[in-house]
Amino acid sequence: MTGGTPIEGLSHITLITRDLARMTAIVEGALGGREIYSSGEDTFSLSREKFFDVGGLWIAVMEGESLPTRTYNHIAFKIPAAALETCRRRIEALGLEIRESRPRVEGEGHSLYFYDDDNHLFELHTGTLQERLERYRRGPTP
Repeated sequence: MTGGTPIEGLSHITLITRDLARMTAIVEGALGGREIYSSGEDTFSLSREKFFDVGGLWIAVMEGESLPTRTYNHIAFKIPAAALETCRRRIEALGLEIRESRPRVEGEGHSLYFYDDDNHLFELHTGTLQERLERYRRGPTP
């Protein structure tokens, strides 16, 4: 290691929710997650919690107060372009608010943004970092 922290990758993401059952429905229904642990009435951390596998990522949800406001801070998950409309229908079926995508240039992928009941913003994105960098290197189009 030459300088810096020896980061090996992303360990997990923890989201705070006021309703574990509702967040379970969102993680499973909108993100295709699979519950892998529930503390039940036990508390090993700060509050009751559940763990999910979402595309190989460890997502933890814990009971607590919702975020007070909505922002553009978000978590983006990679999805295939062919799944975009299916995902939109699943999110709409859960009654979640879909946020309009920011303006995009052709070639950087497409996104579907939505808020959960606790003001977390999620993005389902069809592009990759490499595709975006290659597109940005070409500069803006007139």
